[in-house]
Amino acid sequence: MSASGQVRVLVVDDQRLFREALTTLLGASAEVEVVGGAADGAEALGLVAELRPDVVLMDLRMPVLDGVSTTRRLRVEHPEVRVLVLTTFDGDDEVFPALRAGAVGYLLKDATAARLVEGVQAAARGESVLQPSVAAKVVALVSRLPDVAERARAQPLVDPLSPRELEVLHELADGRSNREIASRLYLSEGTVKNHITNVLAKLGARDRTQAALRARSLGLL
Repeated sequence: MSASGQVRVLVVDDQRLFREALTTLLGASAEVEVVGGAADGAEALGLVAELRPDVVLMDLRMPVLDGVSTTRRLRVEHPEVRVLVLTTFDGDDEVFPALRAGAVGYLLKDATAARLVEGVQAAARGESVLQPSVAAKVVALVSRLPDVAERARAQPLVDPLSPRELEVLHELADGRSNREIASRLYLSEGTVKNHITNVLAKLGARDRTQAALRARSLGLL
């Protein structure tokens, strides 16, 4: 992050007008600093090495080098940089290759400005950021996988989740942001953050996605 605590972001998209609009939108936030923009994956790799962003906002369908291939390269060459996919497409053929390549999050271009800023901040912390439709796909996929071994390893929680923490768990498993959870449960964002911290700790999960998968293995979802 920058000296001021802002998340340094590189915008990667082959549409110049969209890059410029996104740069203006993010630049209006005190929490984010856009350090550059790239029109394709090859250009992005060079700029990441030069500018050292915290987060790369990555489109998927681009010339020269696509988003999935670029994400895979970044995971090897710059593992400290987080990739947050921002695209128009949420089909299985886009979602799962991007996540397997190492993206920590997946948002669609119709996301609100507030959701995008929150997603960038979460990605910088290494947290998973998933569009609700994408989160549903991930959970559905896991539910179809053989889980006998996982269930055999799963142990009851030493410290059970409270009723409120279970409510928060269901909301985050649906891919909702802290702000959205706060609105739906009539809580402050600070309270939601505290509940999520407790949920992750009790489930032994490092992020929201792992929490949802762990909860499903325990029959909590």
